Amino acid sequence: MQREIDPNNLPEHIAIIMDGNGRWAKKQGALRVFGHKSAIKAVRDAVEGSAEIGIKYVTLYAFSTENWNRPKLEVNALMELLVSTLHSEIKTLMDNDIRLSTIGDTSSLPKRCQNELQEAIDKTASNTRMTLVLALSYSGRWDITQAAQKIAEDTAEGRLKAEDIDQNTIDNYLNTSGIPDPELLIRTSGEQRISNFLLWQMAYTEFYITDILWPDFRKEHLVEAILSYQDRERRFGKTSEQLKN
Repeated sequence: MQREIDPNNLPEHIAIIMDGNGRWAKKQGALRVFGHKSAIKAVRDAVEGSAEIGIKYVTLYAFSTENWNRPKLEVNALMELLVSTLHSEIKTLMDNDIRLSTIGDTSSLPKRCQNELQEAIDKTASNTRMTLVLALSYSGRWDITQAAQKIAEDTAEGRLKAEDIDQNTIDNYLNTSGIPDPELLIRTSGEQRISNFLLWQMAYTEFYITDILWPDFRKEHLVEAILSYQDRERRFGKTSEQLKN
């Protein structure tokens, strides 16, 4: 199936909302945390599969600012899982020449998480095949708000003129500065919303919604999403006739 992919029409950046861990665990008669732990294979398949296909950026919505409102037991378990996963997956990242990066208010993470995250970022910094971006303590509204605050501060202090502010200026102040906008968003579990994820950046992103729960997501599902993307006409406000001409 992967042979059907057109290598000349790949999305440079794929964003993924990894949804359905809790429902998957409930089906097994287990706690939600079991679903999160069982999702590591899905993460590995999505990341390795993307690198093999030739995708340059993959952003995983790992933990939103709203997720802090979940039960304390689940949040603590998620933080512990993050630490252990980062530690154990560095070899996979190195073997696949994948660089780790992050977006979000990572200063709000527990210190141990911050340390493991920084260690993984430092160790993979020279890798060039693909960049894996973890969105941690991230939300689109938070990102736009912090960008607006920094723009206001730089304008007040004379480093920026109000009349010079344009879309590129905002791009540069967002947490995703230097990362291309995602062309494809994959969301598992059948939910049809973007859940405060990359609100500015997804202005022209193609959406692919699958009923697969995230722990069951495998490379073949990634391929299905990319093939769906390649079947679409991306017009960016133009007509089909304009594109053909």
